[in-house]
Amino acid sequence: MRAFAPLTIIMTLCAGLLLVPSASFAAKKKKSPTAVQATGGAGFGEENPHLRQAGPGDVATLQDNGLAVAPENAPDEVKAAIWAANEIVGKPYIYGGGHRSFKSRGYDCSGTVSYALNGGDLLDSPLDSSSFMKWGEAGEGEWITVYTNPGHAFVVIAGLRLDTSAAGDPSGAKGPRWRPALRSTKGFKARHPEGF
Repeated sequence: MRAFAPLTIIMTLCAGLLLVPSASFAAKKKKSPTAVQATGGAGFGEENPHLRQAGPGDVATLQDNGLAVAPENAPDEVKAAIWAANEIVGKPYIYGGGHRSFKSRGYDCSGTVSYALNGGDLLDSPLDSSSFMKWGEAGEGEWITVYTNPGHAFVVIAGLRLDTSAAGDPSGAKGPRWRPALRSTKGFKARHPEGF
C-alpha cells in the first residue's frame, strides 16, 4: 500500500493544478500573458500552463493536440488572443454561439473570432460577420487579419488560421479549431485591429 502513496500524491497535485479556479477570462479588462487562464476547451477558468507557452520566431505553431503555441516575438495582445482561442478549440459549432456573451457552450464563426480578439483585449463586445466588415482597419494586418463577408468570418493570427469551417482541412471537423492550412480568401474583406 505504501508503494502507491507517492504516485497518488503526485496525481492529486497534478489534478489540483489543472482545477485551480480563476476569474472569468472575458471579465478581465486589461490582460497580460501571465494572467491568461487557458483551458483547451475543458471549461472556463481552469489553469493549464502548457497552453501559455511561447515558441520561437514570428509564426504560431500547431501542436498535435490541436492547440496553438504563440510565437515568442508576437506582441502580448497577439499571444493572449492565441491563448484565448485555445480555450474554445474543440467546442461545438452552434449557430449564434458567442454572440450574446463571450462565454458560451459553443461558437459560430464570428463568435469564435470575437472570443479570440476579446482575449487579446482587442474587442469589447461580440460582433457578427457583417459587423466585422466595418471593424478595425481595412486590409491585412501584420499579426492579425479577420477575413469576413456577410455569411462567414475567420481569423489568421500569427500565420495560423482559426476557423469553424473545415475548408482546406482534411479532418472535416466543424467548430472552433486551428486549421493547418490557409484557405481561399476570395469573396472576403480583410480587416485588422489598428497596430496589429
